[in-house]
Amino acid sequence: MAGHSKFKNIMHRKGAQDAKRSRAFSKHARLIMNAARTGGADPSTNLSLRYAIDRARDDNMTNDAIDRAVAKGAGTLEGVSLEEITYEGYGAGGVAILIESLTDNRNRTFSEVRNAVEKRGGNLGEAGSVAWNFERKAVFFVPAGADQEETLLDVVLTADGDELTADEGGFEITAEPHLFGQVGDAVRAAGFSCEKSEITSLPKTTVKLEDPEKVAQLVRLLDALEELDDVQATATNLEWTEAALAAAEGA
Repeated sequence: MAGHSKFKNIMHRKGAQDAKRSRAFSKHARLIMNAARTGGADPSTNLSLRYAIDRARDDNMTNDAIDRAVAKGAGTLEGVSLEEITYEGYGAGGVAILIESLTDNRNRTFSEVRNAVEKRGGNLGEAGSVAWNFERKAVFFVPAGADQEETLLDVVLTADGDELTADEGGFEITAEPHLFGQVGDAVRAAGFSCEKSEITSLPKTTVKLEDPEKVAQLVRLLDALEELDDVQATATNLEWTEAALAAAEGA
């Protein structure tokens, strides 16, 4: 779990350029629109929308842009119809990959995803080929010192969270997806901040890659997928050892 957080930070640093930030805002807008369209415009009763808005704010998307996306999704502004599609496949070393997308053209998205995967040593699989090894979880990263672990653990348990794991610079919290708002609110009410919060797919079992070039190849594949406008998120079952993280940093 801790490696998951470190890898996300590495990818976030790699994607900090203005062009990638603009692309990220476009993805956030799609996610917000879809959530508002399917569950309503009130984030207090629509967990998917609350999550989409929190994710956008984590990347410093403006309130005006968020409000416009909600309005489009709710039908008060003209928008587009989006479809959620998850692709499954494998990268270097047989590492499993889940690819979550939102699209208004499934043929275009499939072609772009397949090209990105196959050009970097991977291949797409059938539906269900790797999804069985992943589970959806709410994940939070909370900056805090070691002396605050007991206090934070009590908050997590009271809010029905699953696990608290020490990480570099703080702690990572996991919970069931439907408790995303409840756990996040409890953490903030206790005086902590959530540096990152997301609902993501985590692997039930992981695999190691000993070859740093294969790790780098996998990271380049994931980066290429994240470049695609229709791709919202990716997940793998690679075990993020210190060696793997070092290889990812240099990819």
